[in-house]
Amino acid sequence: DGKFTDEAPDYQGQWVKSADKQIIHDLKSKGLLFHREEYRHEYPFCWRAEEDPLIQYPRKSWFIRTSDNKEAMLENNRQIHWLPEHIKEGRFGNFLETNVDWALSRERFWGTPLPIWVCDETGKMEAVASYDELLKKPGVTGTEVWDTAKKANPNLADDLKVHKPYIDEVRYDSPFAAGAKMTRVKDVIDCWYDSGAMPFAQWGYQGRKAEGSGQKAEENFRTQFPADFISEALDQTRGWFYSQLAISTLLFPKDENPYPHPFRNCIVLGLMLGEDGQKMSKSKRNYREPGEIFDKYGADALRWYFFATQPPWTTIRYSERAIRDSIPEFLLRLWNVYSFFVIYANIDGFEPAAELAEFRIQGSGREIEFETLESSALAQAKSYRPIKERSELDRWILSELNRTAKHVVERMDAYDNYGAAQRIIEFVDALSNWYVRRSRDRFWSEDKRSPNKLDAYWTLYECLLTTAKIVAPFVPFLAEEMWRNLAGGEQRAAGHQIHSAASRQPPANVVPSVHLTDFPTGDAGAIDEQLSAQMNLVREIASLGLAARMGAKLKVRQPLAKVEVILADRSQQAWLEGHVELLKKELNVKQVEFTQQADHYITYTVLPDLKRLGPRLGKKLPLVKIALGNADAAKLLAEMESTGSVSLPLDDGSRQSLDRDDLQVRLQAKPGWAAAQGKDCVVVLATRIPAELVTEGVARELVHAIQSLRKDTGCDYTDRIEVGIVTDSAEIRRAVEQFNEYLCGETLAVKLTLSSIDRIAPVEVKLGEDSLKLYAKVTAK
Repeated sequence: DGKFTDEAPDYQGQWVKSADKQIIHDLKSKGLLFHREEYRHEYPFCWRAEEDPLIQYPRKSWFIRTSDNKEAMLENNRQIHWLPEHIKEGRFGNFLETNVDWALSRERFWGTPLPIWVCDETGKMEAVASYDELLKKPGVTGTEVWDTAKKANPNLADDLKVHKPYIDEVRYDSPFAAGAKMTRVKDVIDCWYDSGAMPFAQWGYQGRKAEGSGQKAEENFRTQFPADFISEALDQTRGWFYSQLAISTLLFPKDENPYPHPFRNCIVLGLMLGEDGQKMSKSKRNYREPGEIFDKYGADALRWYFFATQPPWTTIRYSERAIRDSIPEFLLRLWNVYSFFVIYANIDGFEPAAELAEFRIQGSGREIEFETLESSALAQAKSYRPIKERSELDRWILSELNRTAKHVVERMDAYDNYGAAQRIIEFVDALSNWYVRRSRDRFWSEDKRSPNKLDAYWTLYECLLTTAKIVAPFVPFLAEEMWRNLAGGEQRAAGHQIHSAASRQPPANVVPSVHLTDFPTGDAGAIDEQLSAQMNLVREIASLGLAARMGAKLKVRQPLAKVEVILADRSQQAWLEGHVELLKKELNVKQVEFTQQADHYITYTVLPDLKRLGPRLGKKLPLVKIALGNADAAKLLAEMESTGSVSLPLDDGSRQSLDRDDLQVRLQAKPGWAAAQGKDCVVVLATRIPAELVTEGVARELVHAIQSLRKDTGCDYTDRIEVGIVTDSAEIRRAVEQFNEYLCGETLAVKLTLSSIDRIAPVEVKLGEDSLKLYAKVTAK
């Protein structure tokens, strides 16, 4: 009835929520308050100012009728390669299926002005395509506002003339009513339209040849459109990803540009969370400055953490500890292999450039001399001698090197940097923990010119040089350091040494940077798939033997009497029997045997996977558990192996079919044995240790203790030493007496006695329950 409004107080200037109490008080005092109640509910707050609640009003808006083009957008989307794949039909595809028209306009100052002019008299509207078109309209006025502003401030960018406030002053004669004027609407365009127009707007292209630029402009555009890939976080699925696809589909129909466009591949990144578990944000400051991580761990460590920790589309929680922990797995391991090569190459005077100058090979009927290390043959048998003439171990690692290069190219071409990084980790592990470890005796050989030793040097050199190229996009600084030193291997005044990258640049005939070399794609001729499979089986046996030792708490240095290997594929046995000595050394056992009598050493327990079977079987699950408990586990596994499933009779008279995923198989070694099972075999170790092997184990522990003392006292790798041991332990004394020659050979000791050494301070060492005093002094360089 107007009582309140006629006498309403002035609320202007108050914050909207602060006015609530006064409004309620005024309503009550006027007798107009019907009911007062507080509703608690979720409320939107500004994402840039978390303490500011948002007030939402219905507003008129301009729309793009995108819903009319839903099918075209869906068809375009089907041609795009999404990583991960499920985004295509899932989060993004579902969003397109439920598409609604795009609210285009915004009531803001900053933004691209909506190019719609309205007739002051009739209300009719028209869109103006460009500023040039606007100036050609009849009776244009208002351009002088920009001219005045530009004159007052010559530094204003000319682009500003098409923005507020200057564009709002430009009017022209209405084509709809004589004497009327056309005035621009006050709205600006949604900034997501600007970002979505990027693929063609960056080239000044509007779906046709740019005026005055001719065919060249269009050809330039076509070479850049569509993009090979784009990448952004998951929260852009309904933002940038959509705005690009929607605008491109509308402006470039399929008959003009075959789908997909404007991008062929889309890598959807997971969100990056801070250590507090919340999305990283500049406003929250819940992140560390990258410079701190660079200074502490290096840029390569942070890069590798992002590349190799998990697929890029999974949400990652930032962790400084995870960055630190990722260093030993790859960066440090690769650097240690590189350091090993450099140390022993310097000791032996192995110089690639000098070796190449001396070495000649025959090819195409003529002698070839290699004058540059740019290619260094990269495992192509041109740098030193053909791969087929080298040892099996050399051929295997070079095969793995080229398989890795090939796989990395395939994964990177598929935009799968995580898969590529995992393959690189596998190769560096193989290089470090198998090739170098199995080749140490070759590097330590005193015959510097033996073919076996030179093969080892050249093979490791080629592996490191190619690996530097492979890892260059991932860890550019480590790769560059390795390349400059290895590829620039030439003599220094101090002798034949692999030179220091910090002190010299590579010679003129070497590509100066690894980042200027061609990326290795893998030499098919160097790949031996059969040898790779066979050596991988040997490595699996070794890994399982180590796992069995750990399970039985048996030290790696303790020799064992026997290992039994049970192969899934017996066709591999003949090859393995030719490598028994290798297995003995690797497993530290005295005897290796192959058997199919698994029940002599192990038993199996087969259990149902309750999480998988529960929802499917319901009340029948207890019957399945009983049936599995009564069944012969070995027969069940044999049936599973031959047919891929088992048919289990139940107590209610029915039968239940189960596959591999329905069952959990547990392995149990019988007394006196330790066992571990892998994909291709079961490895069983004898755990009873004869007395003579106990003594040998003590000798091996002594080698480790003496080597540690050499390292701690700063001995050079070639220093000869004298060793003294003082102990009350009869076992240690027996080990020194029985294995004296072995101990001296392993530790470069010219003499090892059970006595002290004058004027040398001893080091106290514990070997199990026993203790000893260890003396060492350098006798010769």
